[in-house]
Amino acid sequence: MADRQNRVGSKIGGAGVAGASESNVDRRERLRKLALETIDLAKDPYFMRNHLGSYECKLCLTLHTNEGSYLAHTQGKKHQTNLGRRAAKDAMEKPDPLAPLTAAQQQALKSSSTQPTFKRNIIKIGLPGYKVTKIRDPTSRQVGLLFEIAYPEIGQGVEPRYRFMSAYEQQIQAPNKAHQYLVIAAEPYETISFKVQSRDIDRAEEKLWSHWDVDQKMYTMQFFFKNDQRLLSSSRMENAPGYSAPGTQMANPLNPFHAPMRTAV
Repeated sequence: MADRQNRVGSKIGGAGVAGASESNVDRRERLRKLALETIDLAKDPYFMRNHLGSYECKLCLTLHTNEGSYLAHTQGKKHQTNLGRRAAKDAMEKPDPLAPLTAAQQQALKSSSTQPTFKRNIIKIGLPGYKVTKIRDPTSRQVGLLFEIAYPEIGQGVEPRYRFMSAYEQQIQAPNKAHQYLVIAAEPYETISFKVQSRDIDRAEEKLWSHWDVDQKMYTMQFFFKNDQRLLSSSRMENAPGYSAPGTQMANPLNPFHAPMRTAV
């Protein structure tokens, strides 16, 4: 019979050398006790309790039934390896504050203002009243718009401003390349915008201008679209003498009774 009492490593009355499973259980218990003494779960950014009452490691994406299991996991090879990878990644993304600045960074630092910037909290008082009029230049036959916007409660020293915005810059409506927006802003009123055709704006000084009437608190802005060559040629034909649109009756200028002569095609 085998001698189970006098084997190497056994004690009198013991059951012999512990197997691999018993060693792992004992190791995890020792790691849990060590973690309880050194780790504060309230300050652990990767410790999370889910809605099922179990615990998760957000770094390793592992699930644990109790705090002891999680603490034993934090002392394991997988968690420690992931901690090292995360630290290396953060070091690459965040520059060293003690490292010398490059020439571009020094130039940007000099050009930037050293004064702190503060976000102003302005209470909006609503939309202003406005009037939009369609206009046409009698000489160039350009189509344009005239905006008259009233700001009776505008802030002291504030002058309205405008700019043209692409349909892809705004996030309120679905982008449509056939339209663009004219945005006009003046504090403390809400910023208003007008949807216009996506055509080239004639930016000549006499075509595109704005005026702020301080006494009447009225802001006037006018612009014209550039003429489309196809539309311009058709408008010239319409204004030409003796031209009639297709399908209309043309008169004979030699007939004193102006009887219809033929049909334009």
